Amino acid sequence: MASTPYTHRQPPSGTRIFRGNPGEGPDSDLVAANTFEGDSVVNAAGDELGEIKELIVDVVSGRIAYAVLSKRGVPGSDDKLFAVPWNALTLDAHRNCFILDVSKERMDQAPGFDKDHWPAMADLDWATRIRSYYGRPNR
Repeated sequence: MASTPYTHRQPPSGTRIFRGNPGEGPDSDLVAANTFEGDSVVNAAGDELGEIKELIVDVVSGRIAYAVLSKRGVPGSDDKLFAVPWNALTLDAHRNCFILDVSKERMDQAPGFDKDHWPAMADLDWATRIRSYYGRPNR
């Protein structure tokens, strides 16, 4: 079945994908999760917010729940990580990065956690606080 050219669509997981011309970016809407590890996360102004370290999968739904980000280039920042709801990110396949609609200042104040002490991500109170911070409703 031939693929339909498009520049924007909303996949079931909630993450938006922006593509350039047909044939650019990923060849498929199905990719290995580790494909995104190390990808930059920027805001609409182009400010560097971090990079993807891990993807957290909800094994019940089979969907990605969170991208875990670290801040690059900030001394000591590799020790602090940030869980961002997957549907708060927009994949820009043309530029090979993700866009997160938050200011650099808001990201600097985002709730994070130590790389050696992860939160209980299945905890509903924690999930509600994180999703609320990024303006995403609970699922």
